[in-house]
Amino acid sequence: MTEKIPIVVIAGPTASGKTKLAVELAMIYNGEVVSADSMQIYKGLSIATAKPTPDEMQGIPHHLIDFLEPEQEFSVADYVKMSKRIILDIYSSGKLPIICGGTGLYISSLVNNICFDDTVGSKKKRDELREYAASFGNHSLWKRLSAVDPETASAVHENNLPRVIRALEVYELTGKPLSQHKIDSRKEASPYAPCIIGLGFEDRQLLYDRINRRVDEMVESGLVEEVRTFSQKYSPATAYQAIGYKELLPYFRGETSLEDAVDKIKQETRHYAKRQLTWFRRVDGIEWVKIDKIGDYKNFLKKVQNIIAKSGIMCYNID
Repeated sequence: MTEKIPIVVIAGPTASGKTKLAVELAMIYNGEVVSADSMQIYKGLSIATAKPTPDEMQGIPHHLIDFLEPEQEFSVADYVKMSKRIILDIYSSGKLPIICGGTGLYISSLVNNICFDDTVGSKKKRDELREYAASFGNHSLWKRLSAVDPETASAVHENNLPRVIRALEVYELTGKPLSQHKIDSRKEASPYAPCIIGLGFEDRQLLYDRINRRVDEMVESGLVEEVRTFSQKYSPATAYQAIGYKELLPYFRGETSLEDAVDKIKQETRHYAKRQLTWFRRVDGIEWVKIDKIGDYKNFLKKVQNIIAKSGIMCYNID
């Protein structure tokens, strides 16, 4: 393939309006949306993970959402492999691929064409690391990762046990951190011509206010009932990563009030948004749009379209 595939990437923190913008752009440019969210891939917890509803999708196809059983593991390598195939299919059908999500590791690995070595692995080592986490806690295992690979640790939450284990597994088997493996893996140029748009806020408190309102709306929409049903059906291994799940478990056990549990969800979501912004600020070529500095939504959308026009990607053959 000599012609690079044009893609628009909508990145940013939770509650910044990424889904709405991606759908608007898909309607304008005849596109389809590919999710880059590490929790929306799993079935269940639709409210907790803010999966777009059919009304929000407005008939636009969305890929890599709600397709995996919660007990199944899914790596960054799996995401890159699946999304590359989907992007090629979208482009081959004459449409614009629009990547939308807040999982920075997914987006960076895809856009930079990171090639993952699936041959490095040891079940014995994974079991050993899993036992260590069970004995000493997830935070202790994450601290081990932070000591040898601070870059990867900064991008992975301590409760994302599969990724913490994978990063330590790679380091302890090869003597080289996963972050360095990723740098070394960039053997081929990226097949994409990306236009990366970051949604941000000049006033961080406005983002936090949006997060607080969203959590309240999630509770009104049935978050508590959804998590209660989910927790009775599935083991917490994967679901524990979803904000809104682990914070409600103490409430179900009668250890805290619902009000305190909801406040904890808001706090953890704000912390997550801060980590997302830190990650995306390191992304090369990202064009930031400060939502609170634009005015009404019409001007906001016009600003985004101007960024896409200046990127030059629309000179490619998109109907």
